[in-house]
Amino acid sequence: MVNAFWSTDVMADRIGHYTSQAYLLLGIIIVKMLPKMRPPKYVLASIAAALGGLLNGYDTGSIGAITAMPQFTESLGQLSPSLLGFIVSVILLTGAVPSVFAGHLADKYGRLTVIFPGAILFGVGSLVQGTAFSQAQLIVGRGIGGLGEGIFLSIISTYICEIAPVRHRGTLAGLPQFMSVTGIAFGYFTCYGSIYIESSFAWRLPFIIQVVTSVLLTWCCFVLPESPRWLQVQGRREEALRAFERLEISMAEAERIMLAPTTQNLSLSPWQSLRLLFRKTYRSRTILALFILGMVQLSGIDAILYYAPILFKQAGLSSENASFLASGVSAILMLAISVPGFLLADKWGRRTSAITGGVILSSVMFLIGSLYASGSVHPTGIARWVVIASVFAFGLTYCVSWGIVGKIYASEIQPDHTRAAATCVAQGLGFFTNWLVAILAPILLDASSSAAYFLFGGLALSTVIVLAAYMPETRGRTLEDIQEAFHRPALSAVIAGFRQSLRIHKRQVPAGVATELEDRNTTIFGTNDAPSAENGHEYEYVMANP
Repeated sequence: MVNAFWSTDVMADRIGHYTSQAYLLLGIIIVKMLPKMRPPKYVLASIAAALGGLLNGYDTGSIGAITAMPQFTESLGQLSPSLLGFIVSVILLTGAVPSVFAGHLADKYGRLTVIFPGAILFGVGSLVQGTAFSQAQLIVGRGIGGLGEGIFLSIISTYICEIAPVRHRGTLAGLPQFMSVTGIAFGYFTCYGSIYIESSFAWRLPFIIQVVTSVLLTWCCFVLPESPRWLQVQGRREEALRAFERLEISMAEAERIMLAPTTQNLSLSPWQSLRLLFRKTYRSRTILALFILGMVQLSGIDAILYYAPILFKQAGLSSENASFLASGVSAILMLAISVPGFLLADKWGRRTSAITGGVILSSVMFLIGSLYASGSVHPTGIARWVVIASVFAFGLTYCVSWGIVGKIYASEIQPDHTRAAATCVAQGLGFFTNWLVAILAPILLDASSSAAYFLFGGLALSTVIVLAAYMPETRGRTLEDIQEAFHRPALSAVIAGFRQSLRIHKRQVPAGVATELEDRNTTIFGTNDAPSAENGHEYEYVMANP
């Protein structure tokens, strides 16, 4: 009987029976857990909108590798260094102009309504590049793509910032930057794989992938709900409530947003909309956003992204090692370091992250500049490895600090009715400074390596000083509450930011002490925000003085 029980056939039947039961039980557990495992729809909407960041990063990561392929040279001919620099950077130059006016259109017609044509233009530009049979066609395609990127890149950050709940706003608003870094890695490894294709399809494939991604982003504009904050500013409160429900945002937070005082958008011309940003009520926020998004590019990050092979060659590595380190390893490391930076964006304070990151960035640049100035960097010395490690440290620090904080902060400090316009103007400046660094970096490095590093280090340090004096903390505060910090003197705003940090951590403090701290903050600084009368006065002034 024992032998019968343990016979092969019986054992097979029993194993099959218990396996099927186990799979059935596992299936029941998965079905029960699926509703809990599915992320809220505001997370899915943020990921969909962040496809624009993926497009931006994919182009950055692939264009250098594409132009270096022998198949590309066979198809379009050899590019001179000056022409190569122009082709790589023209997308930034054409993106700067529409970015300035995209915010006005987004404030007037809606966030998704403006992202839609931007995604189409980028897709058309990628299609023109992918089918190019001349250098002129390639340049035209990159110019068209830049127009589209300039339109949608800032608006996606604004859209995500407006649909994200307070407790997750930092993480979700950092999605475009995280997707951009992901795109850089994907772009490189796509080219790394396609280079083995013998035909011109080797360099055309990355552009085809960009076209497909652009179509996906275009489709998302039809299925995603419009920003409920924008709908509220337009006076469409019922539609705003339905948008909150579709995004699965808690009714408690939705009611708090709906009850906050707002100023309805009036019909302004592009020039009036631009002038409004520099009125007394909004001037400090606009200038701070311009400063942040402009200076994070002038720190020298684009010299690292575009010209890392040159930096490594100057340090004494061979061209083969330089290309590998610059393209492959750096892309992987930047993506890896962006994961904790993205996930912990709501754990670290915006102010703390920006200042700490800036101190490290400036220190790294000064260290490299000092090594070159002292003549310590040689092909066989240890100093070259210090330079290489420092270049990696700079790129990784930027990805985890300034790269994430810059766009988040520039969007969330703006009031609802000027957020898109101000963010896009700041992004337009970022496009221009990005292009400026991409064009000038090779010239500066060729003239004097130490001077180039000292310049970037000095710009980063000056940015830290300004942010320390004028950057209030915004983590853990609603978009409506943030505006109060900019109606006080700068020093008071910074002090209030520190006090706000205490309130955020009140769960770590005994209940009685936490209540006392919160009451004291409310008594001294107040919680009512967004003075609609003052904002309305600004609108009336602009309309009366076009």
